[in-house]
Amino acid sequence: MNFKGRSGWFLLLGLLLGVGLGAGQVVFADRAKAPKVPLDEIRNFVEILERVKQEYVEPVEEETLMKNAVRGMLSGLDPHSAYLDASEFKEMQINTSGRFGGLGIEVQMEDGFVKVVAPIDDTPAAKAGLQAGDLIIKLDDTQVKGMTLTDAVNRMRGEPGTPIRLTILREKQDAPFVVTINRAIINVQSIKRRLLEPGYGYVRVTQFRNDAGKDLEDALAKLVGENKAPLRGVVLDLRNNPGGLLTAAVEVTDVFQDSGLVVYTQGRDKSSRQDFPATPGDSLRGAPMVVLINGGSASASEIVAGALQDNKRALIMGARSFGKGSVQTVLPLPSGDAVKLTTARYYTPSGRSIQAEGIEPDIPLQSVKVSKVDTPIGMVRESELSGRLAPEAKPGATPASSPADGADGDLVAADYQLYEALNLLKGMTLLQTRR
Repeated sequence: MNFKGRSGWFLLLGLLLGVGLGAGQVVFADRAKAPKVPLDEIRNFVEILERVKQEYVEPVEEETLMKNAVRGMLSGLDPHSAYLDASEFKEMQINTSGRFGGLGIEVQMEDGFVKVVAPIDDTPAAKAGLQAGDLIIKLDDTQVKGMTLTDAVNRMRGEPGTPIRLTILREKQDAPFVVTINRAIINVQSIKRRLLEPGYGYVRVTQFRNDAGKDLEDALAKLVGENKAPLRGVVLDLRNNPGGLLTAAVEVTDVFQDSGLVVYTQGRDKSSRQDFPATPGDSLRGAPMVVLINGGSASASEIVAGALQDNKRALIMGARSFGKGSVQTVLPLPSGDAVKLTTARYYTPSGRSIQAEGIEPDIPLQSVKVSKVDTPIGMVRESELSGRLAPEAKPGATPASSPADGADGDLVAADYQLYEALNLLKGMTLLQTRR
């Protein structure tokens, strides 16, 4: 984009006219319906460009003006379409690979501010307590208002160990507050796993990256090995998962889904519909599933939750998800730059569009904190009575622990939603075995 003098503007005009005429020739059979070239708007654009070049208080490179014009055109479409210069394009590819420097938050622009979609697990942002829905209004001493998303992200990036002050506006808090976070190299571990108790596994997907499907299968296989038997059920945790690659979402869903549709996308042209079906094979062999979601579950997370919900493969528990139901395509340019463009919407198998609606859980459950309470004074158990009958001994039996004791007691205080998901999973397993 290096135009010199007025000949450059005439060349631009000629190129734009050429595109318009070319489109007209495609439908030349019906001139009345051929797209009209917006000559007045093009002339107006060229006039503004020339005036900025000649009269702006400081000299501005023509290439900068053209790139800014393109940025404005794309950012005006929706919050997810954007122009990426070569460095931004490279950075996006690094992000997709799972290792990058920064704070560890997925963000988007909203009303001129940077909105936190979700903090990434085990990153400086998550440890500092940032939450989905937080609005970042200042970076150090600089107001975010007026910045592009790229500018804001670049300011948040930096040398590992260096601090940055974020001024945060949070819903239900009267005044903004400041959080200081030290930058770090972000190594995203996309899959985490553990046994909640014998027979019941927990798998958390933090982001949908290239190998998420394969990593998930490996995690489930390791859980089976640790359990020394097939799993009786699994909790899949998608809370605060900002999404990622569409293909990764399909692969993750396919791990649990034996057949049927996972998702389909539909662009502007009706013929552009693309279906993504599941392939035979269910790694859990039909064992019950509970999926946890919240307001930070976005995009690819919603694809997975919507597919498992529509296909009756899992119960969804938690809070309504974020509601990003659009597909972005990255279009590389010969210059090394790229355009990220919203090209389609995605739909759950039943035909639901999630855009601005989100996934409604089957079982709504808000995030709450529960504190363990000691046995109230005055309450006496039978086992504490003087002269009580001894419990009847059963061969090979081991004393049962109270649900409030041990691991369950720790879980209910640490993560109440997960505790309830486990209880639901046990009920589903019990119901399945009695059929």
